[in-house]
Amino acid sequence: MHRISVGSYNIHSCIGLDRRRSPARIAGVLAELDCDIYALQEVHNDAGRDGARQLDYLADRLEMTAVPGLRIVRHRAEYGNAILTRFPVIEVERHDLSLPRLEPRGALDVELDAGDCRLRVIATHLGLSRKERREQWRLLLEAVSRAPPELPVVLVGDMNEWYPRSVMLRDANSILGEALAPAEFPSFAPFLSLTRIWVRPASAIVSIEVHRGGAARIASDHLPMKAVVDVRELQRGFDGREPAAAAAPDE
Repeated sequence: MHRISVGSYNIHSCIGLDRRRSPARIAGVLAELDCDIYALQEVHNDAGRDGARQLDYLADRLEMTAVPGLRIVRHRAEYGNAILTRFPVIEVERHDLSLPRLEPRGALDVELDAGDCRLRVIATHLGLSRKERREQWRLLLEAVSRAPPELPVVLVGDMNEWYPRSVMLRDANSILGEALAPAEFPSFAPFLSLTRIWVRPASAIVSIEVHRGGAARIASDHLPMKAVVDVRELQRGFDGREPAAAAAPDE
C-alpha cells in the first residue's frame, strides 16, 4: 500500500438540508468518498432513539473500526467527534479542550498501524468564537508537540476558522506545513473553508479535494473533504529512507 486516504466530514447529526435525519444517506456519501480513515464531527449517539446511534451504524455499514471521542451530552445522548478507520488501532488518547461556561470540546488522538508505517491522527472540532478557538488551539498544539518525533501526524477536523490570516492557521501552517483548503461550507454553495487536513510532513500530501457528488450537497450542511497521502513520502520524511519501489503504477 503506497497511498492512504483521510477524510473529514461534519455530518450535522445526519440531518440534511431537507431536514431529514438519514444515517443511511451519510453512509452512502462516506462510501463514495472511499477513505481509509474518517474524522467525523457532530456525530449523535443516542441508544434510546431510533436511527440516532449513528457511530455504530456507520461503522457497521462501512465495515470499519469506530473510535468515539464524544464529549457533549445532550438529553442523555452522546454527541461530538469520532474516527472510523480500516487500520488496526494501537493507542487512543482523548484531550479535553473544554473551556468554562462553553460547550464541551475535545480532540481524539489515535495511533494507527497503517501497514508500512505507524500514523498519528488527531481529530477535533473547535469552538465558534475566535477567543475560544485560540485557547483550544494552544491546548491542541501542546498535544501535537508531545508526538513521538518519528511518527507522521495528521491533524484534521472542522476548525471553524474561515479567516485565512488568523493566528491559529498561521501557527498550524508553520508547524505542520501549509495545505490546500478548498471551500466546503455551506454544502449547497460553498464559499468558506472551515475544514482542514494537515499532514506532517506536508510533502506526503498528493491531493486534497472536496467531494460534491451524489447526495453530498444535501446530506449535511458541510461537504466532506478528502486528502490522499503518499506513505513512501511519510517514511522518507521521518527516517531518511528512500521509498520502496512500487510494484505497479497507481491506477
